[in-house]
Amino acid sequence: MTHSRRDFLGGALAAAGVGAATTSGVGTDSPGSGPKIARVDTFPIVYPTVGRFKFFEGPRGEPGGRPAVLVKVTDEAGAVGWGQSVPTPRWSYETIEGVDSTIRKHLAPILIGRDPADLGGIHAAMGRAIAPSFSTGQPICKAGIDLALHDLIGKRRGASAASGESWRRLAGGRGPGAGRVTLSWTLNPKSLDDVEGLVAKGKERGYRHFNVKVAPDPKVDLELCRIVRRLVPDGFLWADANGGYDEATALEIAPKLADLGVPVLEQPLPANRLGGYARLRRQKALPILMDEGIVSSVELVEFIRLGLLDGVAMKPARCGGLTEAKRQVEILREEGLMVLGSGLTDPDVSLAASLLLFDACSLETPAALNGPQFLEGSVLKDPFVVSEGTLRVPEGPGLGVEVDESKIGRLAVKLG
Repeated sequence: MTHSRRDFLGGALAAAGVGAATTSGVGTDSPGSGPKIARVDTFPIVYPTVGRFKFFEGPRGEPGGRPAVLVKVTDEAGAVGWGQSVPTPRWSYETIEGVDSTIRKHLAPILIGRDPADLGGIHAAMGRAIAPSFSTGQPICKAGIDLALHDLIGKRRGASAASGESWRRLAGGRGPGAGRVTLSWTLNPKSLDDVEGLVAKGKERGYRHFNVKVAPDPKVDLELCRIVRRLVPDGFLWADANGGYDEATALEIAPKLADLGVPVLEQPLPANRLGGYARLRRQKALPILMDEGIVSSVELVEFIRLGLLDGVAMKPARCGGLTEAKRQVEILREEGLMVLGSGLTDPDVSLAASLLLFDACSLETPAALNGPQFLEGSVLKDPFVVSEGTLRVPEGPGLGVEVDESKIGRLAVKLG
């Protein structure tokens, strides 16, 4: 480790703080004497799903919906910012009920009267109200607050939340964003017989790149990737195990995936198998990405020091919002590690935030943002529309999208 790299990682760790939830000194606007937060409202909703995606199936495999909580932050002058939390109980421990009650009972009371531009102070306060365990406590929940504050700050300035020098640095010398983000089509077939039809459906909608859900069966996974590579020889083929392999299987399959032309392997092991990640990285068969294992900059810096990863599949929703996601991108870019764009089947407002971040990053690979693939319904005045496998990056103030409150009722659910 070079002296400059050691200094950088030490500085990043100090900036992140000893508590995984703190984000002092990070924000899109300078705190001042403007209107304070006056009100925080939550709207639990469920989006209907289309097609099969394993994370939104019921306990017996029946189709389910995509739960989310819209967050509305209003300041004393009546300006409004919208955010969205996207809990996925089959992916993390957070639920729609937990997100809604945590915001209403624990986070909203500490936000009232605060300066919305003081993102560092607000994240620190949220970290005290909902403490970390291994990492940030309820990061998906807190992401909804963070996005709403970015939206509010941008609208008050009449500028995109993704404007300013800190955002320009995210490109890492790659130049400005293109204004559109190329997407990857997600494949998680029930059987190999379904693969050709699912690939054809993606191609019909203009997709040219595919990410596949693999694990735990290596034989099925290798055949799945072989079929996709034959059908899409020039596309970016991204394998995501969601922590589903044991170490021996991951070490066996990684070189075989590489031989098939798979360029990266995401989250091959459960997030707490750190020794296994070190051995996989030393194997050098494929670049090893982490996803579920990276929530805050604290563990990202530690895992880089320990040599556990080659990059991160970045999800703003996973790590508490844009404030923390930006910091992690800066760390990864400084270290020369990979940044891939991903999501939690983000709808609407959360999707808008991800598009802003990934456009600012000038990603070199397609982003696995599959909300438009699997979700129906929208609360936006102008819903997102996929064109030739890409999405337009929002250009308006704040997060660049406008919530139509009259549409919320169509998706609203009552929580017990």
